[in-house]
Amino acid sequence: MKAAWLAVASAEHVEHGRDGGFMQVCHGRATPLRRIGPGDGIVYYSPSISFRGKDALRSFTAIGTVCTGTPYQVEMCGGFRPFRRNVAWAEAKQALIRPLLDRLELTAGKSGWGYQLRFGLLQLELDDFRLIAEAMGAEAAFPHRTASRPADAIEKATDTKPPSFKAATAM
Repeated sequence: MKAAWLAVASAEHVEHGRDGGFMQVCHGRATPLRRIGPGDGIVYYSPSISFRGKDALRSFTAIGTVCTGTPYQVEMCGGFRPFRRNVAWAEAKQALIRPLLDRLELTAGKSGWGYQLRFGLLQLELDDFRLIAEAMGAEAAFPHRTASRPADAIEKATDTKPPSFKAATAM
C-alpha cells in the first residue's frame, strides 16, 4: 500500500457503499477520487448514523483497498450523477475513535482535530491506517506493519461497542 485515506460519511451512506463495493466522497465529486490510486487503503469515519443526523456515532465504519480502475459516474434519481471508485472492503467491525485519539497522528495533541474532516477526504499516515485496521479487527487484511503501537489503545478501542446504525435506524 502506497497511501492511505480517510473519508467521512454517515454510517448509512458507508453501508450503502460497502454493500455495493464502492466508495463515494464529497457529495459525488470526481476530483477527490482522482487523488486516490489503486491499492491505496481507505477507511471511513462516520460522525453520525444518518446524513445530517444528530445521532452521534463517532466511529470508523469501513476499511478496504481501492481496486484498479478510475472514478466512474453513475446515474441516480433526480438527475444526481455521482462519481465512485470500486473498493475491496475488508471484514471489519466498527471502532470508536475516542480511545484512539491520543495515539493517531491525525488527532494526537489536536483539540480541534475534527475541523480537518470537513473536507470529506484526507490523506492518512500509514501507521494511523494500520492502527485503525487493528482496532477494527481487520489487521490481517493489511499485514505490513512499519511501527509498533501500544496494544492498550487497540484493546480500549474494541472493548466498547459503538451503537449499531442498523439497530438505531430500525427503531
